[in-house]
Amino acid sequence: MKPTHIEHLGIAVKSIEAALPYFEKVLGLECYAIEEVAEQKVKTAFLKIGQTKIELLESTSPDGPVGKFIEKKGEGVHHMAFAVEDLQASLDFAAEQGVKLIDKTPRKGAEGLDIAFLHPKSTVGVLTELCSNPNK
Repeated sequence: MKPTHIEHLGIAVKSIEAALPYFEKVLGLECYAIEEVAEQKVKTAFLKIGQTKIELLESTSPDGPVGKFIEKKGEGVHHMAFAVEDLQASLDFAAEQGVKLIDKTPRKGAEGLDIAFLHPKSTVGVLTELCSNPNK
């Protein structure tokens, strides 16, 4: 597996509306997209700094993954996402190396990307997302 770059950093927030002023007014970043991913029970907001994106994650349901994360750990860094060229091959390689997969096959994520998560118990405590653009 050879990630090409950090695709984004995911930050769990209770409210995108409440969090955006910090990122926009204090840090001077601009939110360029807000999107709901219903099957993941999450609303996302994207900001960009250089080539890296910041994804704010607001749960749309208390029983969703982000809702459970906030209940357990509070707001903060949720995951790190790496761009890879061949997502399925990267998942297969990670599994061969003994990494526990949350997703054995890619699924649809925000911004039209294919995504899959690696379990933090196998990734030094960091929930890791792998992303690829199916249109490239």
